[in-house]
Amino acid sequence: EVQLVESGGGLVQAGGSLRLSCVASGLTFAYYGIGWFRQAPGKEREGVACFSSTDGSTYYTDSVKGRFTVSSDNAKNTVYLQMNSLKPEDTAVYYCSADFRLGPCTLLAKYDYWGQGTQVTVSS
Repeated sequence: EVQLVESGGGLVQAGGSLRLSCVASGLTFAYYGIGWFRQAPGKEREGVACFSSTDGSTYYTDSVKGRFTVSSDNAKNTVYLQMNSLKPEDTAVYYCSADFRLGPCTLLAKYDYWGQGTQVTVSS
């Protein structure tokens, strides 16, 4: 059974930082791209960043470039999302997801597996 478990969310003041973790089990980590998505109340889900376990490449949506960094610890089947300089508009439930893909990741893929989400709240 594939499981993705996020952790690390919380309440932080604007300008602060959080690091989210996504631990994957039940899949061959090296064959998957891991995406981070978020959904704010009343808004559609949006892709934030992704990481390719195949080649280590990353991709970021424009609104988080320079502030968020995605990395991995392949030995632990874990992908991290380091979020710095947080803004109130970053407030959302953050989800990690897995896309079976050999090569660069993309936020446009139909991701096969999803975690339960972790709440990030940024106060002004």
